Amino acid sequence: MIYNEYLGMNLSRLGFGCMRFKTDPESGEIDQALVNEMFDEAIRGGVNYFDTAYPYLGGKSEIAMAAALEKHPRSSYYLADKFPGHSLPGPVDNRALFEISLDKCRTDYFDFYLMHNINEWTQKTYESEEYHILPDLIKLREEGKIRHLGFSYHGGADFLEEFLKKHEGVFEFVQIQCNYLDWTLQNAQKKYDIITDHGLGVWVMEPCRGGKLAVLSEENTQKLRALNPDASSASYAFRFLQDKPGIKMILSGMNEISQVKDNLATFDNYQPLGAEEKAALNEIAESLKTGVPCTGCRYCCDGCPMELNIPYLIECYNNYMFASAMTISMRIDGLDEDKRPAACIACGQCSHACPQGIDVPAVMQELADIYAAAPKWSEASKGRQTAILHDLKMD
Repeated sequence: MIYNEYLGMNLSRLGFGCMRFKTDPESGEIDQALVNEMFDEAIRGGVNYFDTAYPYLGGKSEIAMAAALEKHPRSSYYLADKFPGHSLPGPVDNRALFEISLDKCRTDYFDFYLMHNINEWTQKTYESEEYHILPDLIKLREEGKIRHLGFSYHGGADFLEEFLKKHEGVFEFVQIQCNYLDWTLQNAQKKYDIITDHGLGVWVMEPCRGGKLAVLSEENTQKLRALNPDASSASYAFRFLQDKPGIKMILSGMNEISQVKDNLATFDNYQPLGAEEKAALNEIAESLKTGVPCTGCRYCCDGCPMELNIPYLIECYNNYMFASAMTISMRIDGLDEDKRPAACIACGQCSHACPQGIDVPAVMQELADIYAAAPKWSEASKGRQTAILHDLKMD
């Protein structure tokens, strides 16, 4: 197992993400025997970091993770959990909610604790004086119940820079979606640079893009098999991240023992990609993109009568084109109504200025239609809000 020394700890480079455990399709119950088997195999292979969150798998992930770790000494692994500020029904007793997670995880402290899902929309809650989330978490860190504080991030690069500057010195690590597709599609390279420039550790989620980079098309699979017939597609996705020194933790949401074994083999030793392998991954990444070729030059923004942040909106559009996700709607939710795609008046100035020849008004109209039809977070989170009220005995 490759390890990183960070914050005085020896962290396995591979971490076990606990969001994708197998569940019974009817009851929603987690296959605990399989979780136990996977954890035992991972620990034998050197994994010492386990990551969950309050809402994962309907609140059952924390319990299943704790049960699987029960036989192992608490000092032998690092535990990460997340505060569900993005799902709160209103201001609540943050400490009480935190302690519910402690109880479910059968621990007295979390080695790593994150504010869950920071973006342009949720920051209004996380920074609210009424909700008082960040001061409460800092207090818990001072008490030793949180050893290291960070946040998971689903917004744009510019807002990440703004958020870190505003809270300089508060956080120790940031978890972002990063893989060889999102390195450019979601501007993960710029986010990586921002985080490391602030002296913080980069934690990676979705290294295989929810499995999409682990199960490629036959054509793309053959491109990789031509380089090494014995290597899995997933191994290339993980190795893409191995040679970036700012990345201290790579989380994989494993749900099969075969995945655990394959990932352990990949992280058994440092295997940086060669030039031919990098070229193949870049070619595959470009083949997966189905949006428009925006380079973020911002020429389109000069003279826009509505002062829209067009590159930001096109980034949301390109992400929608690859795979719909609630966080993309949340990013548009975070904009004032007159800065959303529907505010475009189709004057065409942007298209004339675009070096790539993008029909920007057409993209804005399509994005407005997609956004209007997409599920809204306020509706999707009602179940989570009800669960929080129940757990806090406020229902």
